[in-house]
Amino acid sequence: MNKPLRRIAIFCGLLVLALLIRDNWLQYVQADKLRTDPTNRRVAIERYANPRGDIIVDGQPITGSVENKNGDFKYKRTYKNGPMWAPVTGYSSQAFDGSFLEKIEDGILTGNDDRLFFRKTLDMITGKPQQGGNVVTTLNTAAQKAAYEGLAKRGKGAVVALEPSTGKILALASYPSYDPSSFAGNSTTTDSKAWQKLQKANNPDDPMLNRALREVYPPGSTFKVVTAAAALENGLYTDADQKTKSPLPWIMPGTTLPLKNEGNIPCENATLRVALQYSCNSVFGKVGSDLGNEKMLAEAKKFGFTSEQFTPVRSSASVFSEDMAPSEVALSSIGQFNTAATPLQMAMVASAVANDGKLMKPYMVDSLQAPSVDPIEKTEPEELSQPLSAKNAQILQSMMETVVKDGTGKNAQIPGVTVGGKTGTAQHGENNSKNPYAWFLSYAKVGDNSSPVAVAVVVEDDAAVRDDISGGGLAAPIAKSVMEAVIKSKK
Repeated sequence: MNKPLRRIAIFCGLLVLALLIRDNWLQYVQADKLRTDPTNRRVAIERYANPRGDIIVDGQPITGSVENKNGDFKYKRTYKNGPMWAPVTGYSSQAFDGSFLEKIEDGILTGNDDRLFFRKTLDMITGKPQQGGNVVTTLNTAAQKAAYEGLAKRGKGAVVALEPSTGKILALASYPSYDPSSFAGNSTTTDSKAWQKLQKANNPDDPMLNRALREVYPPGSTFKVVTAAAALENGLYTDADQKTKSPLPWIMPGTTLPLKNEGNIPCENATLRVALQYSCNSVFGKVGSDLGNEKMLAEAKKFGFTSEQFTPVRSSASVFSEDMAPSEVALSSIGQFNTAATPLQMAMVASAVANDGKLMKPYMVDSLQAPSVDPIEKTEPEELSQPLSAKNAQILQSMMETVVKDGTGKNAQIPGVTVGGKTGTAQHGENNSKNPYAWFLSYAKVGDNSSPVAVAVVVEDDAAVRDDISGGGLAAPIAKSVMEAVIKSKK
């Protein structure tokens, strides 16, 4: 072979080799990446080629699928009572992807999860269409309905109910809400328009915000439960009926300003019980200041503050600051200054107290099922921390029960049931210019002294008369209805 032909042959051989290398690179190294690339339309077509599995509450599906009459995507997601359940399910949209349980458990719901490999392979061999598995939740339908309808009467807010002994989420409501069915398809004339109407830029009520998990509010006086726990755990006071060293007026350290109370209430040297019953700012502000930033922060962290929670849906981290001046610690200890909390966080506070000081990790997925409803995975309760000793938790329970029996939480009383609670009215807007937030934390104890439910409610009622806004007036009745629903469902 002459030299020019040899060069051409070598060059052609190199081209073939490069082609083989590239082909193998694409088929073996990058195959999975290309297969799952969101811009690969065939991935989306495959995703909606079969009905999704369902999200289950109380043994019944709250989701479904409907066959499209035209387009590449064969099936579209549907929802039962979509707005009520949206904070739990999230959405699955052909145009806008997914969120919350629909997104997190997408592999199970579509049938593509590796744990369903055997079932998927068997279906391919037998010619059966691929089926998705189910996500079984911990939610309680009656409790969710009571929470959602209670909020709907007030305008805005959120409710979280937990089972203290396990951490199971029994209710997770946010209002205003949205119907995920309204944009489950990919029509530019209907789905896209519905999506745009729900965006905060076009809807100031922000209905797609999950207020139960993603909004942090100033907790106001409900945070005094954490401050009381810190006082007991650090030995500052050892009994609910021990008088505190709380003069009136009490001047915040480093300032000339007294920390004022609401009205003429018996706060001077009040016991912790009386201070919680009447919600004495001066007492709990001084407790926080006496303990100091480090001890208050440590106790707040034991309850879950400063950490995100995963239920498995992510919840924003609640806030208690460090490196504060003594006066700032005092304000933070009554739920003001920088202190901020999600409704889930405050439900965790009530839950830990009700569960004799043990805080269980909150979760909303009880189990995952194969299409045959065979179990794939079961969630086991997990202890998150121990914010209080059992003895101190029982002291705090007695204080919270006094709040409901004789204090600001009377609207949460349930005949034949022991209820503990704490009200809160938190400042809102610059210089408290907007209507304040109304809070209520509570738990219920039944005949065997067990606690089936702990609840946190926050209400943003823009239409209420400012002087009529209180945790006991607006939030406590909602908490009561949720607790009653849970207790009734367990009988």
